[in-house]
Amino acid sequence: MVIAMLLVPVMDGTAKLLTQSFDVVQVVWARYAFHFLTLIPLLAMSNQIEFSIPKNFKLQIVRAAFLLGDTFLFFAALALIPLANGKAVFFVAPLIMTALSPFILKEKVGRRRWTAVFIGFAGALVILRPDIQGISWGYALALASAVLYALYLLYTRKLAKSSPPLVTLLVTAIFGTAIMSAVVPFYWSSPDLTGWLLMLAMGALGTVSHYLIIKAFELGEMPMLAPFTYAEIVSASVFGLIVFGQFPDLWTWIGITIVIASGVYISRREFKRN
Repeated sequence: MVIAMLLVPVMDGTAKLLTQSFDVVQVVWARYAFHFLTLIPLLAMSNQIEFSIPKNFKLQIVRAAFLLGDTFLFFAALALIPLANGKAVFFVAPLIMTALSPFILKEKVGRRRWTAVFIGFAGALVILRPDIQGISWGYALALASAVLYALYLLYTRKLAKSSPPLVTLLVTAIFGTAIMSAVVPFYWSSPDLTGWLLMLAMGALGTVSHYLIIKAFELGEMPMLAPFTYAEIVSASVFGLIVFGQFPDLWTWIGITIVIASGVYISRREFKRN
């Protein structure tokens, strides 16, 4: 899980690089198209290919749609704000997932976890620091992407044992590639060799990181693994500093600390409850 979380911000940072030369629609298309192409060898080696409609196919499509919306909004956010700051806002997704779980998964959330959720949202406000002029559109887009990602995680839980993980990943890749392929011709700009290589790298990083996440969940449960997802902030900060010369300020780090502490506390409570 830690290795996967160190790779994900590199993929997102590559997307941020690409948004400097290409429309967000084309970058999202590349993320899915090359993710799909690099996923094929994994499927061929796994013996998990099913040439039939998976169980709970409608839920599979809903889950894929949430991830597609999340990807589009987050890439659009990264075009406007620093990588590490975007990741910091994105960290509220587990808090949102906890808040929504009583309604979608019918899970009971106790008083302590609700308190941790509210404290975590306070930390998010420290990161956002909205003033009388309102927050940046980039931060608003990152927050909206976190909501969709929380819904994606909730539906991933609902589908946990209905289909092999790589089949679920394949449905997600095909859905995103099909939707974006229908839209991308209207926003197309011909990439040079560097552009194609960056797109390929972005798709490959997506495939490898998602595969590692799947393997992590085969070995451990979500509440146990969730705290390790915050390793993203390490590579996001390093990548942002080296490539873009951007690094979070003190108040952003204070907000990140509050959000991560709340998320880890919720995970530990859920782990003990289970």
